[in-house]
Amino acid sequence: MSRIYFGTDGIRGTVGQSPITPDFMLRLGHAVGQVLKRGQTSERKPKVLIGKDTRISGYMIESSLEAGFASAGVDVLLTGPLPTPGVAYLTRALKLDLGVVISASHNPFDDNGIKFFSARGEKLPEAWELQVEAMLATSPQWVPSAELGKAKRFEDARGRYIEFCKGSFGSDLSLKGLKIVVDAAHGAAYHVAPEVFYELGAEVVAIGCSPNGTNINAGFGATAPAALVQAVKDNQADYGIALDGDADRLQLVDAAGRLYNGDELLYVMVADRLAQGHAVPGAVGTLMTNMAVELAIKSRGVEFVRAQVGDRYVLEELSARGWLLGGEGSGHLLALDKHTTGDGIVSALQVLQAISRSGKTLAQQLSEVTLFPQVLINVRLQSGQDWKANTGLTETHRQVTAELGDNGRVLIRPSGTEPLVRVMVEGRDAGQAQACAQRLAATLR
Repeated sequence: MSRIYFGTDGIRGTVGQSPITPDFMLRLGHAVGQVLKRGQTSERKPKVLIGKDTRISGYMIESSLEAGFASAGVDVLLTGPLPTPGVAYLTRALKLDLGVVISASHNPFDDNGIKFFSARGEKLPEAWELQVEAMLATSPQWVPSAELGKAKRFEDARGRYIEFCKGSFGSDLSLKGLKIVVDAAHGAAYHVAPEVFYELGAEVVAIGCSPNGTNINAGFGATAPAALVQAVKDNQADYGIALDGDADRLQLVDAAGRLYNGDELLYVMVADRLAQGHAVPGAVGTLMTNMAVELAIKSRGVEFVRAQVGDRYVLEELSARGWLLGGEGSGHLLALDKHTTGDGIVSALQVLQAISRSGKTLAQQLSEVTLFPQVLINVRLQSGQDWKANTGLTETHRQVTAELGDNGRVLIRPSGTEPLVRVMVEGRDAGQAQACAQRLAATLR
């Protein structure tokens, strides 16, 4: 059975269009509640935590989900705006049955979506999502009035999560003496992230921390880092930290205005653990991780493997191997000894911890890691075109791979949302990478 509603990161779409409508959200809450009750072993009502980002549509979706859960006999705790990793943490810390996040992450405000976390604060597997979709296809089973669920606000959610984030930073360390610009993308971390860095001793300049319901990710945050770069320069700050709308993604800028992506930050985290004498048997990136970072990590005696694009697949690979560190170039970073899921604030603290311990700037720590140029070309497919059957592409792919040898690589993959094939060529020589990518794209066309 294939999934109808769930994608690679929950359910997401445009508000007012299926499935991001109040009637579907009520049905979804009810269906998830039924799945929870079917799997429970005690008589008590299941209890779920619902958090959200700052989109205006969050009010509508929150109330619809709340009604759906209540109709299935499930109790609800409401946090209000809270980062996605904050919901994951509190679900685990409070021993709840499920965590629910209302967010479309880095998308514009007129999108929204739903993510779910298990009682252990981990993203749920596809098998669970299929159970929910199967339940959505059945008739609702409204519980009697006496068995309806209740809902209440969890007033201390923000404070509890702030303390958790601070606890991930070395107790013997401080951010005193650093001026840091914090950009929360007008999103869920607007009232959390500045406090975390301030309470750890930094002088904080906050931008992107004035949400109005429609400005999330608009010109600020991890997907629009130009505002952060400028603010770091204007305020003569040491570093700048940008999160996305739900604060599970990180971009970091140094005093020179240099932007560091998730691939580079993953290397810094690996190097810091090694410097502290910790065993790092391996790290996980994705098919898009820059080859220079892979080679640099391997040069430290650490195994490196690639997962499919998407932080859930990085997490699955880490869990299967029993490793702790992984991430994506987009800024989704995982440190599983600190949190069960990607957390932009915690990841930033891991990098700042490395800087504090080593006495070296980010630029100095990455002086021997020069990213390979990557050329990405999107080729739009014609209706019914079977690109995998293109024998010319197969031959060109073979030729290009042989030409690049150990100095580059090729990745050809379909888009998950559009009728496109993405051609990526990476190599030490930018001109060679560009020429190879053009040859492959021309063959596809």
